[in-house]
Amino acid sequence: MIKVEGVNKNYRSHQAVVDLSLTVRPGEIYGFLGPNGAGKTTTIRILAGALAPTSGRIFLGGYNLTTNPREAKSILGYIPDRPFLYEKLSGYEFLSFTADIYKVPKAEADRRGQELLELFELWDWRNELIENYSHGMKQRLIMSGALLPQPKILVVDEPMVGLDPRGAKLVIGIFQKMARQDSVAVFISTHTMSLASRLCDRIGIIQRGHLIGEGTEDELRSLAGSEGGDLEDLFLELTSADELKN
Repeated sequence: MIKVEGVNKNYRSHQAVVDLSLTVRPGEIYGFLGPNGAGKTTTIRILAGALAPTSGRIFLGGYNLTTNPREAKSILGYIPDRPFLYEKLSGYEFLSFTADIYKVPKAEADRRGQELLELFELWDWRNELIENYSHGMKQRLIMSGALLPQPKILVVDEPMVGLDPRGAKLVIGIFQKMARQDSVAVFISTHTMSLASRLCDRIGIIQRGHLIGEGTEDELRSLAGSEGGDLEDLFLELTSADELKN
């Protein structure tokens, strides 16, 4: 489970996240939407433990991310929107390095590594240096690394960047399986409304650091006072209405 309680993040005079509270249950896929500069990336970085909140608390699987960071991060998989990798390693070496960090036993790491490289169609490239990978291949390798230790919580920033339609369909299936069969709590930040609508059980909309709406599509439709329209229409209605208030 992911539990965020009253999180704030200040950058000098700018408050990027304001009193954010939300929960993602085991087996749930939660979509996080917002305009550019709304606070999505800051929230993602805080959940991943890469950025400390100014105030508030984050619990991952019951572990306080501030006071028990090792335990919290040990059950977390993080997939960033840009695949920053050690490019002088091969794909296989990168997964071995990841397994060592998470203390995955070698036999299991070898089995999982091969399974994931085959799943993401990288097996034939396993001994090639990462610097020779395309952007899409690097993204699939990052995903392989995040999934290798079999996390209980997965935090994902723009998962479809660099993926072709075949790769995108594969990734959607993987996320759904992790949630439905393995009870993983999945938190996805995205600009792709069709992906959020297709994949997510609940959706949160953030604007100027505030969570301005949360729920299923039907609940968001009720909040917007709308009887129809797709998720993109609801997003525009809710964010526009919030702009008018301010």
